[in-house]
Amino acid sequence: MWRRAATAALALGAGAGGAAIAYSDDPSATLKICAHLPPRLLRDAATAATIAFDYQYSLLGLDPGTPAWLSAKHDAHLRSANRLQELCFRNGGIYIKLGQHIAQLEYVVPEEYVQTMRASMLKRCPVSSYEQVCQVFGKDMGESPETVFAEFDPVPLASASLAQVHAARTHDGQKVAVKVQHDHLTDTSVIDIATVGLIVNTLHYIFPTFDYRWLVDEIRESAPKELDFLNEAKNSEKCVQNFRRLSPHIAGSIYVPKVYWTLSSSRILTMEFMDAKEVTDVKGIKELGIRPVDVSNLVSKAFSEMIFKHGFVHCDPHAANMMIRPLPQDSRKTFGWRRPQLILLDHGLYKELDYATRISYASLWKALVFSDEKSIKENSVKLGAGEDLHALFAGVLTMRPWKSVIDPAVDHLVLDGSSTDRSELQMYASLYFPQISELLRRLPRVILLMLKTNDCLRSVNHALVGGSSMESFVIIGRISSEAVLEAKRMSSRSILNKLMIWLEEILLEARFFSLRLLLCFMQLKKLLAC
Repeated sequence: MWRRAATAALALGAGAGGAAIAYSDDPSATLKICAHLPPRLLRDAATAATIAFDYQYSLLGLDPGTPAWLSAKHDAHLRSANRLQELCFRNGGIYIKLGQHIAQLEYVVPEEYVQTMRASMLKRCPVSSYEQVCQVFGKDMGESPETVFAEFDPVPLASASLAQVHAARTHDGQKVAVKVQHDHLTDTSVIDIATVGLIVNTLHYIFPTFDYRWLVDEIRESAPKELDFLNEAKNSEKCVQNFRRLSPHIAGSIYVPKVYWTLSSSRILTMEFMDAKEVTDVKGIKELGIRPVDVSNLVSKAFSEMIFKHGFVHCDPHAANMMIRPLPQDSRKTFGWRRPQLILLDHGLYKELDYATRISYASLWKALVFSDEKSIKENSVKLGAGEDLHALFAGVLTMRPWKSVIDPAVDHLVLDGSSTDRSELQMYASLYFPQISELLRRLPRVILLMLKTNDCLRSVNHALVGGSSMESFVIIGRISSEAVLEAKRMSSRSILNKLMIWLEEILLEARFFSLRLLLCFMQLKKLLAC
């Protein structure tokens, strides 16, 4: 019976695959998809089953919360993370993107998964052969890279999950960076998303508290946009326009590489070549005469402006997507240090915050900076966390326990990056894992992307200044407060309301002035202690 059922299923699958190939506009691409599907499904099913069995068997008979249970759970997390990592590398494509998402969700998914993915996903990305690069050029441009460009280096400068970058020179002598999508990724991504969904749904079925279906939904929505390089180019130009229009005071400190539209397509993006340092290259940044703390502050300003004022946010700000150089044609120096310019790369993943969400999120961060418990709860509820999980939401956003979030001390949100801080946070993440899963289920996906963005920025700041600085929170508090005040001004009609807003603005300025004084005092005290 089982043999006949298997034979019938195999015949049905082969017949469906043959029909799909015969009636396809691109039989070779369809054949490749059909060839990729069975081994992917087999690997996915085997990995999902192994992970599920491992958790069930490892925790069998152990009382939750006991040292033995915690130790067994840690070991199961670690083994499962390694299995998932291996699956991502073997399947490639969207799976690498999934691993990168997980690597940037610190304390939202178990630490073992984050650390395992973070150690490899940004460095061990697939590399397309030069023959495959030529195939992409042939389909999109109708010519080889050597014809399109005067010079084209066949060895990529870098490779990421979806594409790799080559150095080239245009026929008029301009040095450019050419981003080329991995061959057939557009076709196989549909299969990848479906099979990733299989793993996550299987694990959720077995473990109801493990609900990361939102992550699959997010990849399903964002992948087609990230695979369209013309959409990425449009995002980069919109980003620049927003800074010039809405944040002119720092627009000169933000740079986006010029796009060569006539040398670009949906799978090939030709951009200005940037000679700059990676944002977390502390040694290289210092060699340029730039202070790392100034870079940290600029990153905080740029993304606070995007999130709280523009509502159009670069949601993949990991270290490889940001570069630093001295501000061009700038002779000003502060105590001998030069001012930085932030270069933003990879504009494939952007999210738009609608007006109500943007203002509620700004109000929440303002409340977090000023330890306003009532406003934290009110705006957390508006964003979907609910009255029962508002404290957890605040903790996930700030990486601080609730008692620290509402502490009136000026440095209550500062993380020094010490092992004590990390172990405390990991304990909370492990202890409240089911509640975190429930919180993620409730929050709008755009806010989930803000959590990912926060984690990326936190990681960058940690590399630059060894933790999170009080100054970065002052910056966040100021820009979020400005956005809230602007919203009040727009909705205000009466003279009395306008007067109240004016008084609130004066009080805020006084408050920020006192914070600046305290900050200067703390920095002076730190210098004297050295």
